[in-house]
Amino acid sequence: MRFYLVSIFFFIFGLNFVNAQRFGYIDTDFILNKMPDYKKAQEEIDRLSEAWEKEVQEMAKGIEVLYSSLQAEQVLLTEEMKKERTEAIKKKEAELKEYQKKVFGFGGLFFLKKQELIKPVQDKLWDASEKVAKQNNLAIIFDKAGALVMIYTDPRYDYTDFVLDELGLGDPNDTIKN
Repeated sequence: MRFYLVSIFFFIFGLNFVNAQRFGYIDTDFILNKMPDYKKAQEEIDRLSEAWEKEVQEMAKGIEVLYSSLQAEQVLLTEEMKKERTEAIKKKEAELKEYQKKVFGFGGLFFLKKQELIKPVQDKLWDASEKVAKQNNLAIIFDKAGALVMIYTDPRYDYTDFVLDELGLGDPNDTIKN
């Protein structure tokens, strides 16, 4: 008798649990590339990156000039003068490495600026995804643009267009994504 009750319990609640698990997926890269705010933020990030990269290149050229000068004048210099110039070059190289770390390292200016500009856009995307999930009773939404690898995706579970509509970016004529 006990076996039958347990079996019936798992049968009834097990089926409800399976039915309750609905899922879908979205393509965040596609959505982000449709968002004007993201494009503006990306342009700003690219502009800053180019400016910082130019500064790094100029510093590297300065070091190269110092090194070339040392090589050209090496025969004319005393040991003490060679040592002073070598130390000056090493100091400049250390400054360059420190600057690169400060700008492009983890937690550097580039990282912080990117986070500052992209986070509000990502927050909009997450909020819209959450709304779509709740409206469609989805337990899980996967991001097919991220690290998740999907071998097969059934288009009926693709909620990218719903998220675009929620963001006000939906275009009924645009159905091809890639």
